[in-house]
Amino acid sequence: MNTAIALRRKPRTLALELVESLGDRIRDGRLALGDKLPTEAAIMAEFEVSRTVVREAISKLQASGLVETRHGIGTFVLGLGQAPGFKITPEQFSTLRDVIAVLELRIGVETEAAALAAQRRTEANVAAMRVALDAVTKAVDEGRDAVASDFQFHLEIARATQNSHFAELMGTLGSMIIPRARLEAGDSEGDLRQYLRRVNGEHESIYDAIVAQDPDGARAAMRTHLANSRERRRRAQAEAG
Repeated sequence: MNTAIALRRKPRTLALELVESLGDRIRDGRLALGDKLPTEAAIMAEFEVSRTVVREAISKLQASGLVETRHGIGTFVLGLGQAPGFKITPEQFSTLRDVIAVLELRIGVETEAAALAAQRRTEANVAAMRVALDAVTKAVDEGRDAVASDFQFHLEIARATQNSHFAELMGTLGSMIIPRARLEAGDSEGDLRQYLRRVNGEHESIYDAIVAQDPDGARAAMRTHLANSRERRRRAQAEAG
């Protein structure tokens, strides 16, 4: 895009042109389902537009159901403009009962996803899982929120199934499905960090089974991981009741 021409155009017009350009890439497959869009800075540089224009365009793509932005991770392609028919809203995470319900759904879906990933994963899938796990470890060691990296690990397992429906479902659910560990009465920061390290040890067991192409082991490790998380919430619910 010529810079001089771009400067003469209104930001709203530029945003619509950007929506059309990115939409075309999604529709013709250059940006496939589950792909991460370039960063704001990269889009600004390629199309010679401002950050405001990029953000308005992304907002319009979100409204049309083409993309979804996950806080702290990036913006990902959802599909060809059809808003997802199934979605879990933030309001559906308002109680421990809601969180347990989502964990039950995940046990049903992700245990089989782990088994398929073990059978079908590529070296690129393994490398992506390793990057996500290392990011979780770093966040826990530094006392930061590991939710984004945790979700990324589970998303990479879904992608490793080579079945786009698993990745699409995970992408639709988003990082809200990762229960945030909270300090309970009597817990210390050390207790929380120890808990998160135990969770990441469960992640490593899942990863090892997938690397070893052991579907039964991957299925069992994923079920153990999610069931442990569910039981922690059940205990908290019982204590609160």
